[in-house]
Amino acid sequence: MVVSSTAVDVKVANPAAHLQRSALCDRSRLSSVPADLPEYIEELRLNHNAIRVLRNGCLSYYPHLQVLSCASCQLEAVEPNAFNNSRHIENLNLAENSVSAGYQQTGQALRLLSQLKVLDLSGNGLTEDMVTFLLRNMSSLQRLSLTRNILLRLDQTIFSDLHRLEELTLEKNLLYEIEDGAFDRLGGLQRLSLAFNSLPCLENFRLTQLQVLNASYNYLDWFISDQDMKEPFHLQTLDLRNNRLLFFPFLPTLSQLQTLLLSNNRVGFYQHLAKVHSLNWPTEVQFYNLKGNISNVTVELWDESLHGDISSLELLDLTRNLVVNLPQGFLGKMPKLSRLRLGMNCLESFDLEELPAFLYELDLSSNMLTQLQINQSSLSMLGNLSYLNLSLNDLQRLPTTLFKGLPNLTTVDLSYNKVDICTSEESDSCMHDCGCVSWANVSSLRHLHIKGCGLRLVPPSAFNGTPITHLELSDNPGIILRRESLANLKGTLQELGLGNTKIQDFDFSAFVHLRSIDLSRNSLSHLPDSLGSPPLRCLDLRDNNLISIPFQQAEALSDTLQTIFLGGNPLNCCEMDWYRIFMEIKTVNIADLPKVTCFHAVHGEHMVDSLSGHLCRIEDEEPGWWYILLFLPVCLSLIGIAVILILNSRSRRVPEVPRVIKKRCLSPTSY
Repeated sequence: MVVSSTAVDVKVANPAAHLQRSALCDRSRLSSVPADLPEYIEELRLNHNAIRVLRNGCLSYYPHLQVLSCASCQLEAVEPNAFNNSRHIENLNLAENSVSAGYQQTGQALRLLSQLKVLDLSGNGLTEDMVTFLLRNMSSLQRLSLTRNILLRLDQTIFSDLHRLEELTLEKNLLYEIEDGAFDRLGGLQRLSLAFNSLPCLENFRLTQLQVLNASYNYLDWFISDQDMKEPFHLQTLDLRNNRLLFFPFLPTLSQLQTLLLSNNRVGFYQHLAKVHSLNWPTEVQFYNLKGNISNVTVELWDESLHGDISSLELLDLTRNLVVNLPQGFLGKMPKLSRLRLGMNCLESFDLEELPAFLYELDLSSNMLTQLQINQSSLSMLGNLSYLNLSLNDLQRLPTTLFKGLPNLTTVDLSYNKVDICTSEESDSCMHDCGCVSWANVSSLRHLHIKGCGLRLVPPSAFNGTPITHLELSDNPGIILRRESLANLKGTLQELGLGNTKIQDFDFSAFVHLRSIDLSRNSLSHLPDSLGSPPLRCLDLRDNNLISIPFQQAEALSDTLQTIFLGGNPLNCCEMDWYRIFMEIKTVNIADLPKVTCFHAVHGEHMVDSLSGHLCRIEDEEPGWWYILLFLPVCLSLIGIAVILILNSRSRRVPEVPRVIKKRCLSPTSY
């Protein structure tokens, strides 16, 4: 039912129901807590109003209140007795306010909430001293958010009373130091986020009960756990992305870590430096804490024991680091690893034989790989591999039948490598290395990306026995592609990429399941006649030479088409019937419409979405003013001729006048 108050219409759940009963007063231009809501409400939302102060007794009308949200209310203070009659509140949201102005009053008010479990103080301009005061005696808290404040450092007193806290969020502060023991009183803490701060290192990590730690987007050079702890750590997810780590993190000796995220750091492995003796480089490093005292961690740079216990890792993300090679036996320590991401590093070679049997995702893209080390007999060990990304490397030769030996492979990206496609004869005769790759009879393969591989030809029956649904051949300019090249895919192919292949015509009519085609950057002046046959949903025609789309083709496409790209074509503003069809049907979305322009011989370039309806009327019907302009010179000429003739006729009568005068004045007159 809807209950009306003096200031706002409030939606309240049926009081007879066992569901939570709520009053939603967001964005209602309130300056105080409404006093005429039903007393049985359990949830009151006052977000985005202008309530500067929660006055004493303002909530006394709602004794059953459990959830109160006052986010973005310009709130400066909560008076000490504001919660005097609402002590059942369990969830309090004071985010995006100015509580720092009256934090002492607010702190006294919070002490009345002995059952408070969730507290959000984000975006209130709070310092660590203010937070210490606000959290005093808040022993019931389970979740606390202090995001977007101005905390600089954490000491042992700030969270000393939060014995039941399970989740703590400290994102987007100015933290640069965390003292030893700052979290020691938080025995139940399971999730901790320190992301988007200015922490230079995390050392002596010993939060054994923690399950999730997010320290991404800091300035961490080191992550060092307490190497002396014999108690097992319960940490499952460690997020250290976007830092400045030089070394693989020094993990606990006993851990249950499953997800380790290290992308966008400077991580490298330095085991190979042990062989370099002539440079006299140091072989040991000592770690210092922030106070300048030497810690008890003195290790060799390539000591593999520093990696800690990684036996339970399932996801390791080392994308965008400085990895040149992996230490010998490193991958063997992770028997449960299922996803390995090493894209955008400095790898020059990689041994597939070291990969664990559980691996199903491998990303080696954007490295400097020239070869993959693999024994054909060892491929059976990679029976679970389903995703393989080798794009943007310098691979030129691969084992010819490499992909046939991976029974569950569904996605392969070989884009921007110089690897050719084997003909059926080469596939049959070459078992190891012919300088090409066979894509026939890879029965599990569905997605194949071979963009920018310098392909000259897609041989007939190249994909025989391979049920590919997504094939990307773009950026292979001049590739020879005939109907028989893809004949084996006519029953499975759903998406086809032919951008920048210089293709001008192709028969798509046999591909009955084709849903998406990329024909961008091909200098097309007209569309292939067969393009309307497959039930296309997406068509990319950007950066071609199209002047228009024929009316019949536009009608055929509009039956199924949902998305089309047309930017970068010299469209004719006066041949826009296709556009009117798409606009009338209202099911076709021109995805890049703000970038689609057309040209007019007189008026120049125009945006298609703001095209004036009368711009090209001159070509459809010739208006009267055009005839006026056409015959105006003729009319003016005729008028000029008439004027000249009239003047000439008058000039012949003028000489008669002197004769009359002369005749009349023949006889002299006396003076």
